[in-house]
Amino acid sequence: MQQREGEYHAGFACFVGRPNAGKSTLTNAIVGQKIAITSPKPQTTRHTVRGVVHRPDAQLVLVDTPGLHRPRTLLGERLNDLVRSTWSEVDVIGLCLPADEEIGRGDRFITGEIAELKATLVAIVTKIDLVDRGTLAQRLLAVQELGEFADIVPVSAVSGAQVQTLVDVMIGHLPRSPQLYPDGMLTDEPEQVLMAELIREAALDGVRDELPHSIAVLVEEVQQEESGLTKIYADIYVERPSQKAIVIGHQASRLKEVGTRARREIEDLVGGRVYLDLHVRVAKDWQRDPKQLRRLGF
Repeated sequence: MQQREGEYHAGFACFVGRPNAGKSTLTNAIVGQKIAITSPKPQTTRHTVRGVVHRPDAQLVLVDTPGLHRPRTLLGERLNDLVRSTWSEVDVIGLCLPADEEIGRGDRFITGEIAELKATLVAIVTKIDLVDRGTLAQRLLAVQELGEFADIVPVSAVSGAQVQTLVDVMIGHLPRSPQLYPDGMLTDEPEQVLMAELIREAALDGVRDELPHSIAVLVEEVQQEESGLTKIYADIYVERPSQKAIVIGHQASRLKEVGTRARREIEDLVGGRVYLDLHVRVAKDWQRDPKQLRRLGF
């Protein structure tokens, strides 16, 4: 690990914003690999995933947090606590504001929440590929009036526009520091957690709006065969038998789709063939049960 004390900068940054403001997509675009799951459903991210960006003279460690929301369950309260504790520990906070939506109450609430923190605040106008120049100009003016920001950067994680500029800006606000993570390390998230998240992303895709909060995934066992095959045994948890039926689908058609999609993503992650064994189980009202939350990793 090279440490060029004095000229080297390293530190932590996180993106905040309403659910679906593009935080996870931006994290993945910057790190250059899928480390955070994405979905148009709110509350998709449930863990703080760290992604590491390496530069010859700097290291930017991105912490992907759940979106702050009004909690309705014990799980919701724990997620909000996680968000606030992360905010207090990072060097740079990027407030994500989607270009295709007007600034709303939620944005003002979050701006108020982060205004008193010691971190440097950067406003990031996301999804600029979805609007014309006139709309973007209006958004940038509205963001200027929203609060005190060290920088305002418009980006598109999908097209890649301005992504590297954003990285430069964020690195510019990091403290002098020795290198924090080894060269080549992209995330410190345990592989089993990433596997569970990829399965959950596949399970979330296409289910009705009331289901995303009710789905949790636990990888029970991972076996490495001599042939190079990785065997993964995982359980998808829902809260009610009716939800189990939705996830499994007619003649198990949906569960097969989930398995196929998740297996492809996990094969990319581990760089080899994967056998994935999935079961759907009911854990009644797990979001409100402290014992079950602990078992599921919250």
